Amino acid sequence: MTTIDISHTDEIYTVSRLNREARLLLEGSFMSLWVEGEMSNFVAPQSGHWYFSLKDASAQIRCAMFKPQNRRLTLTPKDGMHIIAKGRVSLYEGRGDFQLLVEFLEDAGIGKLQKEFEALKKRLLEAGLFDITHKKTLPIMPKCIGIVTSPTGAAVRDILHVLKRRFPVAPVIIYPTLVQGELAAANIVSAIQIANQRKECDVIILARGGGSLEDLWPFNEEIVAHAIYRSDIPIISGVGHEIDFTIADFVADVRAPTPSAAAELITPDTEELLLSIAQLKKRFIRFPQQKLLQFQQHLDWVTKRLQQQHPKRRLSEQAQELDLFELTLVRLQYKLLTDTQATLQTYSAKLAGLTPGHLIRDLQQQLKLCMQRMQNRILTALQQQQQCLSNAATKLDTLSPLATLKRGFSIATVVKDQAILRSATQVTAGDEISLQLMEGSITCHVVKQEQ
Repeated sequence: MTTIDISHTDEIYTVSRLNREARLLLEGSFMSLWVEGEMSNFVAPQSGHWYFSLKDASAQIRCAMFKPQNRRLTLTPKDGMHIIAKGRVSLYEGRGDFQLLVEFLEDAGIGKLQKEFEALKKRLLEAGLFDITHKKTLPIMPKCIGIVTSPTGAAVRDILHVLKRRFPVAPVIIYPTLVQGELAAANIVSAIQIANQRKECDVIILARGGGSLEDLWPFNEEIVAHAIYRSDIPIISGVGHEIDFTIADFVADVRAPTPSAAAELITPDTEELLLSIAQLKKRFIRFPQQKLLQFQQHLDWVTKRLQQQHPKRRLSEQAQELDLFELTLVRLQYKLLTDTQATLQTYSAKLAGLTPGHLIRDLQQQLKLCMQRMQNRILTALQQQQQCLSNAATKLDTLSPLATLKRGFSIATVVKDQAILRSATQVTAGDEISLQLMEGSITCHVVKQEQ
């Protein structure tokens, strides 16, 4: 066994002293720094302090963030979150644990995406993609409306609801696309290109519902921005909520705060449209009258001039021209009135088809059919129950003692104890028995008992 003479060795440290000097060494060697990694083993005791670990593919470090620092944060930490933490390197003397005292942290993904967003926004601004001179005007009354969005999301349902309420006569074409994920940006570009190639609609709504910055990121991709910029069809963006802004909003011809607001912006109100039609009808009626009055005044003036000039030949020629003008005027007036009435009937028929009367009649017919079916089912059920009751009555009649009495049998009862007589041993000579017949009963005395 080998022994060591400690009198000749270096100074001996206690554990507490070693840990304390190691902490001072670490804190003096590292100033405040940023560390990136994945959060794990997160715990938040009642003290309000946070304890967790930061790890990468090959190592991890314990972290502590005290209440005065973490209560200023808006994010909710959880295991698996990729974060960037700012803090000081230290050592917890009580356990000898190497740790990072965190003063501030943020979601690494959000921070990175935000920086990419600002960089792309600046680059596209300098390239002129946001210039107002390139913005196309939205049609006042679209003939066909295209929607580039997910066919199963809430956004498309909100848009269709608004379009049906405000401008149901305009056809709608949905160009389905992914709106989230790695493949979404290429899908959106393809849908915009297909809409431009087909030339079916004269305005496009580019939309999706709200979400986080990661969820909305496909609308911040550069290829989507260039596809919107190159579109020959005007595009209105309705991406996310009112507070959400994407690159697509800056490139689009018009930005709407929500998908529903986009549908509101590109459609006229049906009531306002009807009012405009009524005003146009009045103008169509007044226009030929005013023209007729003008022509009449002109005719009077020409007539006076002819009377003043008096040459018969010129008077005759101009009289023929006046007749032609009058016939043309009447024909134009009749044509104008006929066209106006046809247009009015067309719009009236379309509006009549949109009234709830048709829907009410259909529902009434369905209700009538349902009532008929219900009555038939009730009658069928009653017939089945009646048949079951009849069968049960038949069985009951078959098993009834009365049926036995009808066949000539009787039921004997011992009078003294009212017991049904089944055996001769139940009576003795002299006992009274009662015989129940089909009609009435008789009382007999037992004369003799035989076994």
